[in-house]
Amino acid sequence: MRTSSQRRSARAATAIAAALALALSITACSSPSGGQSGGQPNDSATLTLAIQAPPPSLDPAQLDEGTGTFIWSSLFDTLLKVDNEGKIVPNAAESWEYSEDLLTLTLTLRDDLTFSTGDAVTAQDVADTLNRTRETPGQQQPKLSSVESVEAPDDVTVVLTLSKPDPVLVNYLAQATGVIGDPAVLDDAESAVRPTGSGPYELADTTVDGTSYVLQRRDDYWNAEAYPFETVTVRVIQDSTAIFNALVAGEVNAANIQAPQLEQAKSSNLTVAQIGSAATILLLLADREGTIQPALGDERVRQALNMAFDRQLYVDTLFAGIAEPTEQNFNMNGAAYDASLEDTYPFDPEAARELLADAGYPDGFTLTMPSTLVSQNYEPAITQSLGDIGVTVQWEPVPPQNIASSLTGGQYAAVVWAEGTNLAGREMANHFSPNGFLNPFHWETPEFDEMLTAIAAESDLDAQAELYKKASAYTVEHALNAPIASLGALWATSKDVEVATEVNVPKTVRMFAPSGD
Repeated sequence: MRTSSQRRSARAATAIAAALALALSITACSSPSGGQSGGQPNDSATLTLAIQAPPPSLDPAQLDEGTGTFIWSSLFDTLLKVDNEGKIVPNAAESWEYSEDLLTLTLTLRDDLTFSTGDAVTAQDVADTLNRTRETPGQQQPKLSSVESVEAPDDVTVVLTLSKPDPVLVNYLAQATGVIGDPAVLDDAESAVRPTGSGPYELADTTVDGTSYVLQRRDDYWNAEAYPFETVTVRVIQDSTAIFNALVAGEVNAANIQAPQLEQAKSSNLTVAQIGSAATILLLLADREGTIQPALGDERVRQALNMAFDRQLYVDTLFAGIAEPTEQNFNMNGAAYDASLEDTYPFDPEAARELLADAGYPDGFTLTMPSTLVSQNYEPAITQSLGDIGVTVQWEPVPPQNIASSLTGGQYAAVVWAEGTNLAGREMANHFSPNGFLNPFHWETPEFDEMLTAIAAESDLDAQAELYKKASAYTVEHALNAPIASLGALWATSKDVEVATEVNVPKTVRMFAPSGD
């Protein structure tokens, strides 16, 4: 259990983490973008980053954690943060402490936080932001379902009272759920596109919503030295080929690329960094009770779907070896991962067809899934894999801005999904808690609920890890999803920008820094 630290040591930890993230991404080479000798960037350094989908909203209650994170995490502080080792560390809150019964979480804020307007950030601002998120339907609301109240007894203290222990809460507060907005304007319509936050950047007037987000660094920000770029432009380019062409043409100088583009990127004088275990690609079997697709309510059908995938072939062909096959939802470097579970569902189309017949589907069935930016690269392979066992896939196009809502709204029984790796509690809650973002039909069983309760009540991390592994085994045995591979990420940059390559590098502009001489 994380306990409160002294003000000085907590600030030191924050500074060290920030310096580490920056130092790891600066190398000694020439810098056309304004780097100075000794690896120190000057104040005119700029970064142009490409992403495939814009954030659907910049309202704190509506934030999602796709690539739009590059934008909102620049505009808002989060109370805590996840460092490059996957640990929760201080950020806007310099310390935090749970009560002995794990039902009260007390956070102590830094005393030098300000909004982009120059106004001081108070604990009441934090409490008002969190309470608004609790009361506002959206992606973040379920993540505060264990919180009964948020209060601010003084200007730097925030107290969250919980209805039950919640091992994932501090992780949520380190990401989108934990942002700090200005309550005075949060309900204004303009705030969803031009928010007032306490983060290191603010949106410039040259921003074109949905197309190009121009971020201007706030030099009065408490941790400004951790952000070497004076200006960051985030361009939205939906097509991955167009992104690659923009990189080669020098129109952007950092972007995520696809595995088949690796060799061409190298030959085009781009620098490519690989981040291992960055995401899991899976067939998300959302309708586990058969609400809209009765077949998925039968465990044998879900097991058959797991046996339809030649995972190693996917890794070797679709992912060009920048991946590892997996049958688990969980981060291969995390507490819930258990290597012994990887042989549960060998590739066996014949056995899969037999399971479907036993379940009453000898002629298979039709599965309608959304066609999204995530799925499009894999649709032909998935269509063939499932077709080989008798399952016909129908793809329905979904616009980028509707991807998340198509899942949370329960429109589809199954979805091809890619989820960034995270801490075990966050992954478990997202997929399998009754109100989890990736559990839109609110699947639950008494047996699994007991496992989640046991995890929440266990404060010893080693003992908790064993409970996570037990729960992971349950998810695999009952085929709650059909994971395919743990993916590495490839980031291509121009020679004047470097990217850190740690497994848990957060999706923020701090992934990048100008190169030095």
